[in-house]
Amino acid sequence: MQVLLAEDDDGVAAALVEALYDHGHETRRVRYGQDVLTYHRSSDLLLLDLGLPDTDGLDVLRALRAVSDLPVVVLTARGDERSVVRGLRLGADDYLVKPVRLAELLARIDTVTRRNAARHAPAAPAAVRTVRAADVEVELDARRVRVGGAEVELTTKEFDILAVLAGRAGTAVSREQLLDEVWGDAHHGVSRSLDVHLTQLRAKLRRPDLLTTIRGFGYRFGASTRADED
Repeated sequence: MQVLLAEDDDGVAAALVEALYDHGHETRRVRYGQDVLTYHRSSDLLLLDLGLPDTDGLDVLRALRAVSDLPVVVLTARGDERSVVRGLRLGADDYLVKPVRLAELLARIDTVTRRNAARHAPAAPAAVRTVRAADVEVELDARRVRVGGAEVELTTKEFDILAVLAGRAGTAVSREQLLDEVWGDAHHGVSRSLDVHLTQLRAKLRRPDLLTTIRGFGYRFGASTRADED
């Protein structure tokens, strides 16, 4: 895998490049945000520090998301809640606060790239699986959501969360199970990310009764009927 590393600290960058190489990844290290926009097309994943010398990393992420769905893992010393929430809302696939253990970083990278590969794998011809609840339609295979007939744009993680819940419509899904299926084995420590994405998802769907919180357990997608359509 070709990793693009945006990191202005030479010592941190050297350690990351060596660790990634030892695990089979080629890394192009850049120092400036502008270089991210130059080299992202030849990369499979971006490790993005937010404290870059020419521009804020969140601005880089915003500009990147306007032109690319390249998987992005934010790796930064900036751990305040506002930055974490903004990073996730702008489209980061994961957000890690330095210092981070190497094993955890590698696990998060593997999870993000695995899910991205699955998203872009050619789909076999099949009926579209659709889940309906009132005027909300979730097309699981097409990754499309309509509310009142109007399509709603969701981020990758928002749809992944919705798909897990909608795929078990009417059934309670535990918080742990939701984390496992959306974030995989590297879900430990991302509980706050789930809360952020659920808040955004509810706001976009504008149907407060659709996603029910089950206190002390998890969540349920509102009562619905499932259908297979050509």
